[in-house]
Parts: sequence; structure tokens; C-alpha cells
Amino acid sequence: MSVEFIFRLLGMVVLFFVGLYWGAYIGDALGGQRETYAVILSLVGALTGLILTPFLTTRPAKALRKVLSRLSVQSLLASLTGLLAGLVVAALLAFPLSLLPEPFGSILPFLGVLVFGYLGIAVFIMRQNDIFSLLRLNISPKGAATEDAETQGAARTVLLDTSVIIDGRIADIARTGFLSGTLLIPRFVLNELQYIADSADSLRRQRGRRGMEVLSQLQKDSSVPVRISDIDVEGVREVDDKLVILARQLRCPILTNDYNLNRVAELQGVAVLNVNELANAVKSVLLPGEGLQVEVIQEGKEAGQGVGYLDDGTMVVIEDGRAYINHKVPVIVTKVLQTAAGRMIFARISERQGDQRN
Repeated sequence: MSVEFIFRLLGMVVLFFVGLYWGAYIGDALGGQRETYAVILSLVGALTGLILTPFLTTRPAKALRKVLSRLSVQSLLASLTGLLAGLVVAALLAFPLSLLPEPFGSILPFLGVLVFGYLGIAVFIMRQNDIFSLLRLNISPKGAATEDAETQGAARTVLLDTSVIIDGRIADIARTGFLSGTLLIPRFVLNELQYIADSADSLRRQRGRRGMEVLSQLQKDSSVPVRISDIDVEGVREVDDKLVILARQLRCPILTNDYNLNRVAELQGVAVLNVNELANAVKSVLLPGEGLQVEVIQEGKEAGQGVGYLDDGTMVVIEDGRAYINHKVPVIVTKVLQTAAGRMIFARISERQGDQRN
């Protein structure tokens, strides 16, 4: 039996007796058919209580609980502190305001409570980062600010998305030591990974199992601590939405290579560490006119073009390179194009190679 059903029954019973009382009262006032009015209003009250009680009790409570679950502990503490500060100011002003002539003496103290309570919450929420930073500096002993700055990276938590675990490159990145802090894997991410590993589709099953192997490798070989937590976000079903809300609550970044999650998180003010952006950033930088050796492995889309790849996966489109398929040739870079999918290099066959072929 759900809580909402219990409240429906309670509301139905309470409003039944209220309708019964008012029906009898109205019947006496009108001077006739007391029982008829009592029966009609009691049935109307019972029906009203059955329908409207959840909208006045459990539904607002669930909505408030959902909103509070998305707020960070720092925001909740700041709002509570601001409310207390506003109430203190309102209490100090209540006595002089009560001495004013009526109706101001009775209305203004109540309005002061509302206004100063709201202002206290608004000010403390807007300046919460500055306030907590100031408190940390004042509470910390001398020299602790430097120590905190040095250990801040080690204390940082990074949330891992399912896609970045399946991708596998996170293990190599963590092994290099470029990641600092603790890699946090919520239980719902692990459950999604297990669901993919148990999929009936062979490709999805293979990707899920590879993610399991990467996770095991992270726990064994990584120099970065990996922690699996049972922390969850109530009232939300989608894993991406849970990650964004959890990142806002913990005030930590999300490590992913999912483009959609990246965009949604950025729109909500959550920091994102994208493995694909990192890979594009560390690719070798080539300028027009530089030479390099490339093995032509396939034809290009245009007539006569050949396509090769650098060691980091960068595509090289070679003009008149079709004749050199399965051969490693020297080329000269003519243009470097940055696209949403990554960096693409256009090149032409070196004149020395062309002379040798002639």
C-alpha cells in the first residue's frame, strides 16, 4: 500500500465528516431536509478528498524532495544560513516597526520577515562560493592555504561515464599520471555497464565486456584511486541525467566521450573532461609546407586521391595518391582542416617522389 493511497483514504474520511457537518449545518440554516444536505455534501467531500488530497500533500512533497536532491550541500547550507541571517534582521526591526500606527504596526513586521528572509537566502546563494572560500581561509591554520592548493588536485573527484569506460583509453590516460584525484564510478553506471555486457546483441555484449576489463585494469594498474559508490539520485531514471545532477551536487567534473552528455552538462554549468577533445588536442601539429612519410592504404572520394593515416589516427588525403596505394611515400602538407570529427590533413606527393616515378 503506497503512501499516496493512504493519504487519499485519510483525505476522503476527513472531508466526508466535514461535508457531513456542513450539510447538517446548512440544512438547519435553511430549515428543511437536513439529512439530504448532509448526505450530499458528505459524498461530495469524500470524492473531493479522494481526488485532491495527493495534489495537496504527497505531490508537492515529492516535487520539493526532487528539487532539494538536485541542490548541492553547499547551496543548502548557504540558503539555510541566509534564511537565519534574514530572520535575525527581521526580528531586530520587528519591535520598532510594531510601534508604527495601525495598520502599519501589524503588517510591516510580517512583511519584514518575508522580505529579509528572501533577501538573506538570495544573497547567500549568489555569493556562496566567496563566503565558503573566505571561511576556509579563516579557519585554516597559517600556511594551510598553500598546502590546500597543493593537495587540491589530489582531493578532486572525477565522475566516470559508461562511454568512457567502454572506450578504453581512460586506462592509458590514468596510467600516464595526467589525471589527478579519485575516479568515482556510481553504482548506476556499473549497472548500465553490466546490462550492456549481458545484452543479446553480440556487438553490445563485446563492448560491455571490454568495459568490464578496462574497469578491472583501472583498479589494478592505475596510479589514480578508483572508487565504486552506491550514491544515487532519486526521482531520475536516465543515467546521463543522474550523472549531471550528481556532478552538480559533488561539484566535480564528468569524464566522458559522449557528445550529447557533453553538451547537456555544459549547458547546466557542469565541467566536462572529454577524451575525444583531449585526443584532438595532443595530435601532432603540422603546418602547410612540412613534409612527412605516409603509407597510402585506400582510394579517396575524389578522382586520383589516396588516403593514409598518421600514427595518432589523423587522416591524410593525398592528391594524386591513388597510384601509390600500399606504398609509403613522402608528401608535402598543403592544408590542415579542423572538423568536428577531428583534424584532417591534405597533402600532395613530394616532387622528389614524382620525379623518381617518372
